[in-house]
Amino acid sequence: MHIPEIFKLAGIAIVIVGLALKLRPTIVVVTAAIVTGLISGLPLFSSQRVFTSLPFLTKPGQEGIIDMLGRAFADNRLMILFIATLPAVGLAERYGLQEQAARFIRRMKAATVGRLLILYQLFRVLMGILGIRLSGHPAFVRPLVFPMSLGAAEALAHAKTVESLPSTEVERIKAANAASENYGNFYGQNLSPVLPGILLVYGVLKGLGYTVDLWTVVFYAIPIASLSVILGALQFWLLDLRERRRLAAKN
Repeated sequence: MHIPEIFKLAGIAIVIVGLALKLRPTIVVVTAAIVTGLISGLPLFSSQRVFTSLPFLTKPGQEGIIDMLGRAFADNRLMILFIATLPAVGLAERYGLQEQAARFIRRMKAATVGRLLILYQLFRVLMGILGIRLSGHPAFVRPLVFPMSLGAAEALAHAKTVESLPSTEVERIKAANAASENYGNFYGQNLSPVLPGILLVYGVLKGLGYTVDLWTVVFYAIPIASLSVILGALQFWLLDLRERRRLAAKN
């Protein structure tokens, strides 16, 4: 029986409806994957037997949908290792990690939000060069870098005026923290021949028939990574300049 190609998009409809109804995302996505696979003629389980009455269940020589899902999870299990850091971060925050980080940075008179974020971006680039994967946002930005940034901004504000930071300024600092992490992580990982970014580019080029090696790809990623550091430094310098002007206008 020939199934129209349009029916193979049923998984998209299931995801849209499931998320619109606020159902559990994991169940929605897995259900969409199974339905799409069955409609496409894939077997549910890998097997060499053929059920003539239920041909959609098993087909010889094909990997089953359930087996595909299990293999994909096993191949990408390292992607969820950051979950192991969340309990440790939660306990550290419970016992005053953020307060201590903010108090530490307030003691440094030369510290500003922009300078701190420039250093953090360089740190993330260095980790990328060394091939070290870090869960930046949950493990560093939220519990450490953001409180330190607020501490630096509050120290500058109290030195100029007695007012507290407005909510718009806090949100702007939060966005700058996320930008620093994203710049450093995204471009820094392209400077290591063992991280997924470079391996993906290398694999695509090899598949298209280009003769390249990993170090050549890394070499050509250096100018872009350097430019990202320069533009990030400019952005964070302007953030400091804006805050100084705002405080000067208040005075």
